[in-house]
Amino acid sequence: MTKRIFIIILFLSSYHFTSAQDNNLQWLDIELSNYQYPYAVSYLPLNIQEQDLKMAYMDVKPDHYNGKNIVLLHGKNFNGAYWESTIEALTKEGYRVIVPDQIGFGKSSKPAYFHYTFQQLALNTKALLDSLNIKETAILGHSMGGMLATRFALMYPETTQKLILENPIGLEDWKLKVPYKPVEWWYQNELKKNYEGIKKYQLESYYDNQWKPEYDQWVNLLAGWTLNSSYEIIAWNAALTYDMIFTQPVVYEFEHISSPTLLIIGTRDRTALGKPLVADKVRETMGLYGELGKITQKKIPDAQLVELPGIGHMPHIENFNGFVGPLIGFLKE
Repeated sequence: MTKRIFIIILFLSSYHFTSAQDNNLQWLDIELSNYQYPYAVSYLPLNIQEQDLKMAYMDVKPDHYNGKNIVLLHGKNFNGAYWESTIEALTKEGYRVIVPDQIGFGKSSKPAYFHYTFQQLALNTKALLDSLNIKETAILGHSMGGMLATRFALMYPETTQKLILENPIGLEDWKLKVPYKPVEWWYQNELKKNYEGIKKYQLESYYDNQWKPEYDQWVNLLAGWTLNSSYEIIAWNAALTYDMIFTQPVVYEFEHISSPTLLIIGTRDRTALGKPLVADKVRETMGLYGELGKITQKKIPDAQLVELPGIGHMPHIENFNGFVGPLIGFLKE
């Protein structure tokens, strides 16, 4: 029996290694020190919750600065690197572009313990802007970054010149439909992740089963971490941020946003937290972005809505021209 178990373990280990090799999967450092971002990365030291942390960010200045700034806030399964094309387009238009990795993400610190709140992440982002002496800026948030951008705009209306939400999550309160699961449950889910599972999720949830080779890099950035012996720390931070998203809705406060707001919504998107935990009939009512975009536009005073039919959760990756045109047009208004 012992010999048989050993052979099975050896086979599974070999399969995992072969699978990683077949997909050119690279082992990644916990703070992505062996992964190059498209622009130079700087670090802001932060002392938060009795610990010293560092917040990575890109600060990309245009050749011909128009005096305006924009902050790009990444989603939960991403980091600042996936904004490369957006940064390039915005700097060509004269905008200074600031792209932070939030604590727990990308090249920023992965604390062993941390109380995650959108308010804390907004405070960190404001500290970054203060360190750069930026008084006013547009704020663009995608996915989870949309929830953070909303919280930032509510906390710092005087700083937020314009607010852009690209397929933000949190347009509905999942607590009303999905049973609560503790952090440990999310943590165990994270520990099970591998290349195949991550790609399957993104293929089905983001791209409607239509894969392009350029999407591989966003799978590899997550899957490469699973090869790290410190992956438990990454998984724990991911679990904590799931709990933050689930328990801290912003949907009830949209009416208090005072900044001019643009919603860019890929209407094929069906992203919603906790779908596997509910019955089929309930699941069919969740993540309906074709409806949620219109509902949210009515909640936010004088908000504009741009819908992208046939596009999913990632407009700036899946349909860049459809995304960036309305974005730049709104910024120039």
